[in-house]
Amino acid sequence: MTNSSSSDAVQDYLDAGLRSLWYPVIASWELGSNPLGITRLGENLVLWRDHQGVAHAVEDRCPHRGARLSKGWNLGDRLACWYHGVEVDGSGVVRDVPAMENNPIVGTACVRHYPVKEAHGAVFIYFATVDGEEPAELVLPEQLSDEASYGNFLCTATWKCNYQYAIDNVMDPMHGTYLHSDSHSMAEGDRQAEMVLEPTEAGFIFKKTGQSGVNFDWVEFGNSGTLWLRLSIPYQARFGPGGPFWIVGMAVPEDKDHTRVFFWRVRKVEGWQRQVWRFFYRTKLEGLHWDVLEQDRVILESMAPDARHHENLYQHDVGLSRLRRVMLKLAKKQLAERGEVA
Repeated sequence: MTNSSSSDAVQDYLDAGLRSLWYPVIASWELGSNPLGITRLGENLVLWRDHQGVAHAVEDRCPHRGARLSKGWNLGDRLACWYHGVEVDGSGVVRDVPAMENNPIVGTACVRHYPVKEAHGAVFIYFATVDGEEPAELVLPEQLSDEASYGNFLCTATWKCNYQYAIDNVMDPMHGTYLHSDSHSMAEGDRQAEMVLEPTEAGFIFKKTGQSGVNFDWVEFGNSGTLWLRLSIPYQARFGPGGPFWIVGMAVPEDKDHTRVFFWRVRKVEGWQRQVWRFFYRTKLEGLHWDVLEQDRVILESMAPDARHHENLYQHDVGLSRLRRVMLKLAKKQLAERGEVA
């Protein structure tokens, strides 16, 4: 394979989504008693809950004729295909073929299954690089893992762009001063800044050097079994207790042209203040935050064709340049593990 074709293969792999990672795929409220078919990382999956409410996920393909299992019936510990009734459990094993006795595929793992975890209002799925890979530990930022000290709301939506555009957008603090200049939280502060990178245990922080707590002044990237971005913005006192307003974000590829974004809006609140904040958020802030996300969506969905390949980056883009190198390195490593690129 030539260097050019090798580079194209790596970029193609990266465009579809990195693996050996946990991804939030849907909000918990989206998964009820009926099977739910989705596409993530270009793969068709079906999710369902058993009779105890535990979520399961397998490849959305009946091993008999390839019909979508998501069109079938939820039998609790398994799904039954609508086409011929073939039953598949949460480990991808065929449990029954009711139309034929002693069918040889019964007891055989015929479809791919996916490890599932449910946390903080979202269903997470682990996408492996190679078959048989043990899932990594899912470690989430403090603002999500410390449920006693923080409260959160999950916001999720689908954007018509590659997931890398959504990641680049969050790894760009300067856009807040311009794109969101009419928002309730990012109207203040300098419109020029010097930026600096600081390494962390899980990744790095990219921040403005002379301004903090005024606008969207810093962002952190982390890889802890899942890829996340964390930032804080000012919080107006009239909307509840003081302190920063945190956002933990993740961008999940559906396919190469669609992204499912997940943003947890977080406050450090305890006791009675938690309920007060939740009231203020629902009645005052939620609509304002959706307005900000809508600005992001519009700008990303309207980018020029192949925008990332025709850029002239400068010092404010050091953070996204570093993140792109990190992700490219991961893509090369994973392709090598699959034996697809030397």
